[in-house]
Amino acid sequence: MRTYLVVIDDSPEASLALRFAARRAARTGGGVTVLAIIAPHDFVAFGGVQATIEAEAREHAEELTAAAADAVVQEAGLTPQILIKSGKPVEVVRELIGASDEIAALVLATAPAGAPGPLVAHFTGQDAGTLPCPVMLVPGGIDIARLDALS
Repeated sequence: MRTYLVVIDDSPEASLALRFAARRAARTGGGVTVLAIIAPHDFVAFGGVQATIEAEAREHAEELTAAAADAVVQEAGLTPQILIKSGKPVEVVRELIGASDEIAALVLATAPAGAPGPLVAHFTGQDAGTLPCPVMLVPGGIDIARLDALS
């Protein structure tokens, strides 16, 4: 099945990418994979503090993916695959795409103004053309009606 991979975080752009991917998947008979990445934290000398930081990051990622899954169901009537991975975001995305032939596109959204996010900058800059699937960029300042018409 053709699957659209969306990396979810707290940014408003992530919800635009998710909406676009959900609508495209519904129209093309595909699916959506929602990925939350827990970035590595600096080492804290006290094990209990480190464990608490990691548990809070995981809980936050679970909340983000649950909200994203609800949005996909509401928008497209699809149940997305949910993944929560730990590691450096670029490496996690690259490994996930490399391990799955089903991922048809990486869907990211740019910031409405200013510099793009780190994943957008990486996969459309120095690593452009090296993924085995297209990178779809949703403009962060796009009007929802226009986004819906395009998707």
